[in-house]
Amino acid sequence: MEVREALADQATPQATPQVTPQVTPQVTPQAPDPLVQRYLDHIRFEKRLAARTVALYTLDLEKLAANAAQARVALLGVQPSHIRRWVAQMHSGGRSGRGIALILSGWRGFYVWLGREGLMACNPVLDVRAPKAAKPLPKALSVDDAVQFASFGQPDADPWLEARDAAIVELLYGGGLRVGELTGLDAQASDTARGWVDLQAAEAHVLGKGSKRRIVPVGAKAVLALRAWLLVRDQALPAAPGQTARGGTPQAALFIGRNGTRLSAQSIWQRLRQRSLQAGLAAPVHPHMLRHSFASHVLQSSSDLRGVQELLGHANISTTQVYTRLDFQHLAKAYDAAHPRAHLKTGGPTGSK
Repeated sequence: MEVREALADQATPQATPQVTPQVTPQVTPQAPDPLVQRYLDHIRFEKRLAARTVALYTLDLEKLAANAAQARVALLGVQPSHIRRWVAQMHSGGRSGRGIALILSGWRGFYVWLGREGLMACNPVLDVRAPKAAKPLPKALSVDDAVQFASFGQPDADPWLEARDAAIVELLYGGGLRVGELTGLDAQASDTARGWVDLQAAEAHVLGKGSKRRIVPVGAKAVLALRAWLLVRDQALPAAPGQTARGGTPQAALFIGRNGTRLSAQSIWQRLRQRSLQAGLAAPVHPHMLRHSFASHVLQSSSDLRGVQELLGHANISTTQVYTRLDFQHLAKAYDAAHPRAHLKTGGPTGSK
C-alpha cells in the first residue's frame, strides 16, 4: 500500500497531501509538595547544604509524599503509625536498616522544620527507629592459620624486612594491639613516648582509644622476634646508631621504614596483605584480623571475658561480647565434627541406613 501511494505521489505531484507531523505529548512532571519545596529551599539557601545532600533529601521527601498520597493523608496529618507502617514496608522490601535510618533522618529533619514553622504540634518520626542491622562477626583466623602465619618465614628475603615484618605479626597477634597502637610504639620508654615495649617484663605499654593507657603482656615468641628486630633495626637509620637521624632528632619509633621514618598504618596493611598471601592463606590478612584472632583464641582457651576486655582495652564489655559468638561458632563446629549425635541418620524406624 505504501509503495502504491508513493508512485501515485510521483505521478501527480500537485496532489501531494499535507502531512501533519505527529507531536509526542509531553508529560508534565508532578510538582513537589509546596511544604517539601519550602523545606528544600530552606536547606539549600539558608543552611547551605551541599548539592548532593539536597538531592538525597529530595529523594527521601518525594518518597514520604508518595507514601502519604497513597495512604490518602496530608503531610501535616502523618502519624507515627503511618511512619511505622512505611518503615515495615521498606524493611520487608529488602532495604537495609542503615538505609532506612538515613531515610528516617531526612523525614525527621523535615518535621522538625515544620514544628519550628508552627505547622506541626508533634514530630511523627521522633520515636520511630529503623530496624537494627545484624552486626557482622569480626573476621578471625583459625588457630591453625594464625600459627601458620605467625610462623611463616622467608629465608631468601631481605633479612632487615623479614625481621621487622615477623616482629609486627608476632606483636599484633600475640598482644592484640590496634594498628594505631603498634605504630605509636617507641623503641625505648620516655616521658614523650606514646607507647613502648618492656622486653625484660615482656609487656607492651600502649596508648589506646580515648588516650587510655594499658599494659598488655607480650608472648615469648613476640619477645624473641622483637629482640631479633632490634638487633638490625638501626641499620636503616640515616645516621649511625646513637647519633641523630635525618632532621637532627633521634628516631624513636620502634617500627620504621627504609628511610628511617616511623612506619605508617597503611604500610603495615600492605605488608601484612602481601605476607599472608605468600604464606598461603586463603584470604588476605589485615591488622584488625590479627587482633580479632588474638581475642577469639584467648577466649576459647580461658573463657575469661573480663580478662579479654582488659587486654583489648574495651571501655564496655558489650564490645568484647561479640567474641563469645565467635567462640560459640568454634564450639559448634567442634560439636558437629566430634559428637556422635551431631548428625542425624536417615533410614528405617530405628534411624539406621
